[in-house]
Amino acid sequence: MPYETRQNMVLSSSDSENGSKKKVRLAYLVSHPIQYQAPLLRRIAQEPDIDLTVFFGSDFSVRDYKDEGFGVGVKWDVPLLDGYRHEFLPVIRDNANPGTFSPVNYGIFSRLRGHTKAAGFDVLWVHGYSSVNALQGMLAAKSLGIPVLVRAEPWLGDRDRSGPTLVVKELFFKILRGLIDGALPIGTLNAAYWRHYLGGDFPLYPMPYAVDNDYFQSRCEEARGGRDALRNELKLDPARPVILFASKLQRRKRCADLVAAYKNLASTPGIGPLPYLVIVGDGEDRVPLEKEASTSELDGIRFCGFRNQSELPRFFDLATVFVLPSRHEPWGLIVNEVMNAGRAVIVSNEVGSQPDLVVDGVEGCVFPAGDVAALTDALRKVLATPETAVAMGQRGLAKVRTWGFEEDVRGLRHAIAQVTRKITA
Repeated sequence: MPYETRQNMVLSSSDSENGSKKKVRLAYLVSHPIQYQAPLLRRIAQEPDIDLTVFFGSDFSVRDYKDEGFGVGVKWDVPLLDGYRHEFLPVIRDNANPGTFSPVNYGIFSRLRGHTKAAGFDVLWVHGYSSVNALQGMLAAKSLGIPVLVRAEPWLGDRDRSGPTLVVKELFFKILRGLIDGALPIGTLNAAYWRHYLGGDFPLYPMPYAVDNDYFQSRCEEARGGRDALRNELKLDPARPVILFASKLQRRKRCADLVAAYKNLASTPGIGPLPYLVIVGDGEDRVPLEKEASTSELDGIRFCGFRNQSELPRFFDLATVFVLPSRHEPWGLIVNEVMNAGRAVIVSNEVGSQPDLVVDGVEGCVFPAGDVAALTDALRKVLATPETAVAMGQRGLAKVRTWGFEEDVRGLRHAIAQVTRKITA
């Protein structure tokens, strides 16, 4: 079943006394401000008939904090709270590491109910489904008669599960099905996950995982003017192609496989000019990767450390091809970002966005996760000629232009219309 977005719908509700129209009041419950979500929340807040309020469990991401994945201090340089109404819920527990038991807050019931019936919410949208906060939000909404929509990232192949775990999970989803009124699949694999656990008859309203396409396209255009400066900073010969990796340097991201494939390329007779490998990011694997690179006697690997979101388009612009060799990658929004730069992409078959964004041989290449030989072959295909990578990148740009915030808004509006039945055609 192909993943499709829905046509736009008009939301409305009638005031029983005077028949006047009022906005649909939408509450969004999420663990903390997230740099990828903030632009989408601003876009939803622009809808004239949706009154959005975002409830956060923690504010750690708007302060300086140490990201466990990157292993370094992080302060995002993009606005996380501008352009939409929001509130931080009172805290019971918050260890700045979102999970099942953190953050834990109180007060969501009273906020969903409102001081009067007219001040209450019409719909609750929850990000995630297995945390204490998410579950208490669903239970509160259920007790108030407020429909619940849930959005989350998993897919069926993203983790190995034991038999007892799967039994417990099946039981959990039987309970969850009674607490929610619809799911918002982010893509093909995620939609299959919901159908598997919630049943083929459960309402799904596609809401694709997207980034701010306009922002990244404009930033990549701006980056062209500074391309030579970045090349000089990294000591790159403009005649040589650039392979880019940009993500956390964690084991599951498998950057080591990319380094091994790069070494294979370097040892291939007749390959030329030899590409550079530019690695952007930080984390637990950085030291062993740098050691591996230093012993390889190759002069083409550059480690650039953590770079903030606004800096990344400079590296996208510099790249010939981007590679994400991850295992168990729920989506990989960095793929969306790079495609907005019109660059070819190579991803493993365990990157969640692959079925929707990357067709092997079209926008780039797809290879089996962990297969270094196959990754090496994919690099050879994309780098066969300069024209090959350019053509793939342009097809990728055309694809990602159909996968953006407007599709998200249409999907969300359709979901709200269906669960509230407050709709005029």
